[in-house]
Amino acid sequence: QQLEKNTISFNAAISACEKGCEWEKALHLVHQSSLSHVEHNIITFNAAISACEKGGDWGKALELFNWMMHAKVESDGITFNIAISACERRGEWEKAWQLHAAMAQNVLEFDTMHLYTAISVSEQGEIPCSWAWPR
Repeated sequence: QQLEKNTISFNAAISACEKGCEWEKALHLVHQSSLSHVEHNIITFNAAISACEKGGDWGKALELFNWMMHAKVESDGITFNIAISACERRGEWEKAWQLHAAMAQNVLEFDTMHLYTAISVSEQGEIPCSWAWPR
């Protein structure tokens, strides 16, 4: 019996790839799910972005984040934390601060991990004058 191709089955497989440090397979599954016209959701993208971030391909993590935003898929603090961490690892401090501002505009809850990431970004890079600390 063949497994039904749906959001749940793809998300389970992508999450397993993330946990198994198989970021390339996770990316392949995201693209396969698109070709199969399976709807992506926050779980799809968070697992795939996390897989890429853990696998060291921060560029792909940010590409997925941008795809998610463009597709207007719901995001959360986890999504932003992973993307901000990817920016930090790539040395893209201004992009990291842009994501902090976007997170504040979306009224997402700031957790301890987010604040730690913000401190880390501010220690490593110059904070642009145009960016205010989220309130």
